[in-house]
Amino acid sequence: MTQPSVVVCGPAAWNHLIQLDRLPEPVPHMQFAERSVRTVGGTSAGKAVHLSALGVDTELHALLGEDDEGARVAQALAAAGVRLRQHPSVRTEQHVNLMTAHGERVSLYVATPSTPADETIALVESALASAGIAVVDLSELGALLLARRSWSAPAWIDLHDYDGSSAFHEPFVAAADVVFMNDDAVDDPWMLMARCLERGPRLAVCTLGARGAIALRADGRRAEVPAVPAEVVDTNGAGDAFMAGFLAASLRGADLDACLEAGAAQAVVALSSAHLHPRLVR
Repeated sequence: MTQPSVVVCGPAAWNHLIQLDRLPEPVPHMQFAERSVRTVGGTSAGKAVHLSALGVDTELHALLGEDDEGARVAQALAAAGVRLRQHPSVRTEQHVNLMTAHGERVSLYVATPSTPADETIALVESALASAGIAVVDLSELGALLLARRSWSAPAWIDLHDYDGSSAFHEPFVAAADVVFMNDDAVDDPWMLMARCLERGPRLAVCTLGARGAIALRADGRRAEVPAVPAEVVDTNGAGDAFMAGFLAASLRGADLDACLEAGAAQAVVALSSAHLHPRLVR
């Protein structure tokens, strides 16, 4: 059976990742970095590169500026085998991520993309109209696309550290067929997933870091999987890799348990690299 094409819409960035022995205290001081890497970032870029590496027919739509950072992102994604549709922005998104080996992170947004033009929205809508699966990530682009929902493809949406009440997330939850999230902002992830399903999605999946992942279907079916042991190099993009592995398995017809297992296995690919995916090593 031919796999449906997946269109991914959202952030692609140029990031500076700085690993520290501890996150900085809010006082003047000096620290030495344990590692410093400049690489592709962005949740949509992460999903696209993992899906492409898994053999899924994937197209990434992202806003990039005509600047050095945008050129680096485009070149790296092309070299990694990602089919990129680049849309104009005044600037390319850039982050500085301060991290520790334990997965703690502070993300500093030093540049954000400009508001997408109507022509850009129309072009992305055209791509979504022929997509089998629409992955619409949290972003201004994603919010604008959902506000004028004009396509019929199932929407798979990553809510990241959703707390169950954020107003920004609500349109994304309501539009989703499948939602992914992590448990960073809540004490009861089962309750969080149940509340999401009350808004319309048919399936909710929550990653629990080193404790694995859980899933809840609208019919009440529960599933869970332990994390796959990994030699952690960098935690950036592990959730995107998990979602990509889950989605790729779902497209192959795998059941819920097997999809969770595939997601957990794919997360290790990101965790074991200083980049979102080893294909991005330059």
